[in-house]
Amino acid sequence: MTTPLSPKEISVCLVAVPETATGVLHGLYEVFTYVGSGWELLTGWPPGPHRFLPRIVARSREPFRNGVGLPIAPDLSLAEAKRADIVIVADLAIGREDETQGRWSEVADWLRRQHAQGALVCSVCTGSLLLAEAGLLDGVEATCHWAATDQIRMRYPAVQLRPERVLVSSGIEHRLVTSGGNASWTDLALYIVARFCGEDEARRTAKLFLFGDRSNGQAPFAARVRPPQHDDAAVAAAQVWIADNYGSPNPVAGMTAVSGLAPRTFKRRFETAAGYSPLEYVQSLRIEEAKQMLEASDAGIEAIAEEVGYCEPAAFRRLFKRATGISPLQYRQRFRRAAAFNG
Repeated sequence: MTTPLSPKEISVCLVAVPETATGVLHGLYEVFTYVGSGWELLTGWPPGPHRFLPRIVARSREPFRNGVGLPIAPDLSLAEAKRADIVIVADLAIGREDETQGRWSEVADWLRRQHAQGALVCSVCTGSLLLAEAGLLDGVEATCHWAATDQIRMRYPAVQLRPERVLVSSGIEHRLVTSGGNASWTDLALYIVARFCGEDEARRTAKLFLFGDRSNGQAPFAARVRPPQHDDAAVAAAQVWIADNYGSPNPVAGMTAVSGLAPRTFKRRFETAAGYSPLEYVQSLRIEEAKQMLEASDAGIEAIAEEVGYCEPAAFRRLFKRATGISPLQYRQRFRRAAAFNG
């Protein structure tokens, strides 16, 4: 018997200083904690192949409070955090007139070492000020919160500032990534997940945390949960068959035949075991397969409709919108963007 491989663990150091705002810091911590495991926890489907290990890093392990009195409890000191795969400086509560030069010398030295050792070094919002203070942004493109552009231009003129961008990756091997205003931390998180774990995991993360456009409600983010376990062998045989034959023209009849039960008996037992009627089960399976094709392929809507078993594209579009709240084209555009870095 082969022992399954353990998921790869990717270390993420979240830098905390007295000026750090805790919302982004803890939001990043939570998201990276659940990448690769949260999908299984909530849907029952297998976990992803990667795990992040987020840790809050500060000058010492001593808990402290930030400028507005919120507690920060570091996991590691700078001295203990020898080498990270990813380093992120969250947004800083810095006033326009506050001095930044020489303000974080110990942290700046640590950031330079991490980058020299190959880490991906990132910032959110005004966190770009700390990266600029460390000299990491000299001669490269970067972004920040729009309100901090004058500070950076005046104090760090070597930075090639692109304040109109939400995300900017630059430097050697694109190992410097800066993001714009506070809420852009979600874009940064998805970019990192896509970069280290692939686009599928980034899309799962976006759906899990409802990152992106929520104007149509939660339905576009929802995924089909894994059917409950049961001990009805006839229903299980039908479920195995439909997993490979969901595009067949008469799927419920096919499932019934495989089960060996009379139609009314099959319908009753299927609803009891699976929690869906046979037709609802087929439709949910077809829509989920269509979602994956819309996310990962360039196939036309009509071709996808036919592939999953709908000869009439209009009927497919109607059922898809009923299930997700948006059209197939809108779905494709939304979740292609969820895993893409558009800058």
